[in-house]
Amino acid sequence: MAERRSPNPARSWNRIDGVDCLRALAIFYVLLNHIGLQLIFAGVPFRQHLPRLLVTDLIWQGQRGVQIFFAVSGFLITSTSLRRWGSLAQVRPRDFYAIRFARIAPLFFALLVVLSVLHLAGVPHFVVSPRVGGLKSALNAALTLRVGLFEARHGYFPGSWDILWSLSVEEMFYLFFPIASRLPGRGKLLVILLAGFAVAGPFARTMLTHGNPVWREYSYLGSMDAIALGCLTALIVSGRTLSRMLNRSLVVCGLALLSLCLIFDPVASWLRLEELGLDMTVVAVGACLVITAAATSGWKMTGPFRFALLYGRRSYEIYLTHMFVVVACFGVLARLGRPLWLVAPVLIVVTGLAGALGEAVARFYSEPANQALRSRMGDAPGRLGSVVEGELHPIQEVHHHV
Repeated sequence: MAERRSPNPARSWNRIDGVDCLRALAIFYVLLNHIGLQLIFAGVPFRQHLPRLLVTDLIWQGQRGVQIFFAVSGFLITSTSLRRWGSLAQVRPRDFYAIRFARIAPLFFALLVVLSVLHLAGVPHFVVSPRVGGLKSALNAALTLRVGLFEARHGYFPGSWDILWSLSVEEMFYLFFPIASRLPGRGKLLVILLAGFAVAGPFARTMLTHGNPVWREYSYLGSMDAIALGCLTALIVSGRTLSRMLNRSLVVCGLALLSLCLIFDPVASWLRLEELGLDMTVVAVGACLVITAAATSGWKMTGPFRFALLYGRRSYEIYLTHMFVVVACFGVLARLGRPLWLVAPVLIVVTGLAGALGEAVARFYSEPANQALRSRMGDAPGRLGSVVEGELHPIQEVHHHV
């Protein structure tokens, strides 16, 4: 049973290990998805030598991994705003946008510059085809947060550009978040609005796609339900503690729901979850249950799997830069004749190098840029809210998404 505790504005902003583990899981599924696609493009017959269920569970779950990102994002942004301003009704839109810009913009704009240079240099896998409008269309779609919408109408960009669809969805949501937070009614209207997004998600992924497979995956409304559920989770757990038994029950239920869609896909198919547009909702709800337990229990990761925390903490940087590693490593694999026995080693190498690149980019560029921008904006209690200590995500304020 939940019991309310007194709010403490000076509460530590230490990272939540359970949330970082979820982000690590999400980025791992995204990475495996893009590795699988590269294997197919390279003509490596790996699917013929692996059980069908293993291929489905490990290679084709990138979209559901992004759904976990979205749920984490909604939770972190909302909980951070509550800690920073005391209540969502007191969120100052201008300051909210400034904080988001400082976290997202440096790496986002740097990525666009690098991708543009690679396109102009004619580097394979980075050239935007004239069929989808070329470089100008790609830049315009990215800068106006319309990547998914553009691809639904004109076709896919190269993978390194395509990943920006999730950032388009997420930042479009947060463009209106601080304004909606100030709706009258002591937060009731905001809760109704968020609940509406959560309910609309399955319909947006089915009846509102008009048979367009790209829009089924990349639509705004079809992806914002997970963000909304994350926001609602933050509002529910704010200032509360839960009993140990309830926390354990939430973890078990959350992991069961995640496993249903990420591991036991045939069962999810038998239940017609994807057909009804409910598979992504189940993933988001499962993630939110795990987030609730992690945020209220103070659970800490121990043992040899602590490396997952590092992967999760750099998820924004890894997400935006991992395609460089994937393309480079599979270029080497192609030059070696695409031997099947090298697939597993390449997968391990790609995973390690993607994490190392994300760490390097975060440590030497995106985090210093974030701090420098905040310093210039006057990130202090009198300006951008009552910041205490710590940092949060790419998808976490103190980051982002996906």
